[in-house]
Amino acid sequence: MAPLTRRASPPPSSPTAVTAPVQQAYARYGRQAGQWTAQYLAKGGEVFCGAGCYFCCDMPIRVSLAEALITAQALTPEQARAFEKHARAVGQNARTARDEDEFVQRHRIEISFCPLLDRETGACSQYDARPTRCRDTFSAFPAHFCACGTWENMTRREQAEYRREVARTPGTDGEVHFIAPLEHLSEPVWAAASKAMRKAWGLEVWGDFWTLTTLARDPQFMAKVQAGDGRGAWSQAKSRGLAHAVTLEIG
Repeated sequence: MAPLTRRASPPPSSPTAVTAPVQQAYARYGRQAGQWTAQYLAKGGEVFCGAGCYFCCDMPIRVSLAEALITAQALTPEQARAFEKHARAVGQNARTARDEDEFVQRHRIEISFCPLLDRETGACSQYDARPTRCRDTFSAFPAHFCACGTWENMTRREQAEYRREVARTPGTDGEVHFIAPLEHLSEPVWAAASKAMRKAWGLEVWGDFWTLTTLARDPQFMAKVQAGDGRGAWSQAKSRGLAHAVTLEIG
């Protein structure tokens, strides 16, 4: 009988194997969203988002590792350090928040704005490398409705009027003031990321934007992911203090 040999691990795939399909999907989304928005405006619809508007930049963001790699490759060393600090604050919030509502509220109030936000100009300092959620979130209401605390500070009468106004505003889902079709149009980006990760790595990684972008710059973490070693990737993230079920999903 021939001696048993250990099967060699497949060579690690290039990050391009997962980032290229996402970049292509970003481009398709940009074209489709631009066409839809032009038609929406021509029919009298309004989009209140624009340069200098950043009230949504303090929200938690869920991304794929494929998206996070794109951002990670664009960061300066200073931005990378700020991302890791932000990721650690997100992790602490995940460990101590009693529920999702508290997690989101504390994220917006205590962790606050993304490190990529230029507070002087209101612009994203890595606009071309921003993830899907930053591309597909548009408001049909004035910007202050996106600010943290606006809903909570409304009277019951004001909240009731808000709901009525949302319900009669074209483009919303009838419940909140964000423009639903522009979010739906981005779904192929998520699908492209899922398919590319599964094909290249045999697994998928999803989670918090700042956590995954920090881990995407960790060679040991990425080596485990590229080898399809989910447990090893989780262990490496855990050794960095960046593993939590709310912020990191590997499977």
